[in-house]
Amino acid sequence: MRVLRPTPYDAIVVGAGPAGATAAILLARAGKRVAVVEKAAFPRRKVCGEFVSATTWPLLRALGVVDELAADTGPTVRRVGVFAGTSKVTTAMDWKHDRVDGGRAVGRETLDTELLRQAAALGVTVCQPFAVTAFSSVDSRYLCTVENRDHDEKRVLEAPVIVAAHGSWEAGPLPTQQFPKTVARSDLLGFKARFVGGALDGDLMPLIAFPGGYGGLVNTGGQRISLSCCIRRDYLEAARARYPRRTAGDAVLAHIVAHCSGVAEALEAATCDGKWLGAGPIRPGIRTFGQGGIFAVGNAAAEAHPVVAEGISIAIQSATLLVEALTRNGGQPLTPSVLADARAEYEHAWRRNFTPRMRASTLYAHIFMRPLPTRIAVAIMERFPSLLRIGAAWSGKARALQTARSITVPTLNPPAGDQP
Repeated sequence: MRVLRPTPYDAIVVGAGPAGATAAILLARAGKRVAVVEKAAFPRRKVCGEFVSATTWPLLRALGVVDELAADTGPTVRRVGVFAGTSKVTTAMDWKHDRVDGGRAVGRETLDTELLRQAAALGVTVCQPFAVTAFSSVDSRYLCTVENRDHDEKRVLEAPVIVAAHGSWEAGPLPTQQFPKTVARSDLLGFKARFVGGALDGDLMPLIAFPGGYGGLVNTGGQRISLSCCIRRDYLEAARARYPRRTAGDAVLAHIVAHCSGVAEALEAATCDGKWLGAGPIRPGIRTFGQGGIFAVGNAAAEAHPVVAEGISIAIQSATLLVEALTRNGGQPLTPSVLADARAEYEHAWRRNFTPRMRASTLYAHIFMRPLPTRIAVAIMERFPSLLRIGAAWSGKARALQTARSITVPTLNPPAGDQP
């Protein structure tokens, strides 16, 4: 039996979404030898709201991908809103950060592909599509066996640091992938689709509230409207029973339209662009920051309720915080004590930046999944629209990432028009 010789790296990143690719880019820039393992082929569609807050576009500029993303971004979002029942409440936001005056939605097919392409250009080894099939540790170093089963190819990677950037519900051999496989009626399941020919103001991103779930609308690249939502398992079952000849996604849409006139109006003349995507269950909360030389970022570390549309931003920003902590002392050997200090710094910075978003998202989800609290909240916001602006700010959209060392942003000419 042929024994594979491990290929040594300074860090192995598992998952090439926004968190993993960001970590790989920044580690490579710090002079580290990095490998990324991604099980899916790119470009790929994902259940995701696609919105990137104004506070994150400067980081994307620093990562060197803004120009490549421009063709697949939607218009600048300057207003937020709530669509619930027959009510539509909107308000303007002041989101100007580093010459960016609002967030924008960008297709994950483009975002993930361009970030990973930038990592590869910096010398990162990309194992794709490969999955981690075995994991072990020897003398403070980790061994990952990765396989491309389509081509019967296997490799062994070795490094003192693992960056877990996998999805929040993906099982696997890493300690950060040991998820309980329980099923509950209250589980949140995610759905997403894009529509063409709809009518949603380009600068508006509304939260949509309906019994048993919540979601959002946003204009994304290609003049499409992206609808992403979460719905409780029991409400999904009821919707499928009510609309028995429809797919799960179409049944969810029918349920939303029946309880939210704002969505009905926005999508009245629209047609679905491609198939519905589904994923889950989504179980928000803080999971782990890792152990030893294993560090978790993005959804592997924690997941906020998608109601605040901050998933991509938290992914990119958390990876930024981790690499800052790992590279603070330059080329110092990554001994157990150094890694422990890095973890403590990373966790402290993570909690300082993201705990308010986690709490806000939980509060908003509990309000907008229930009809009575929703009616009360909307009635208050109709009278005091500034509360909607304050709520959006609490979700993190108006707060720049707080780091000990800021990322150096290259000097660029001011972007033309609405480009971020």
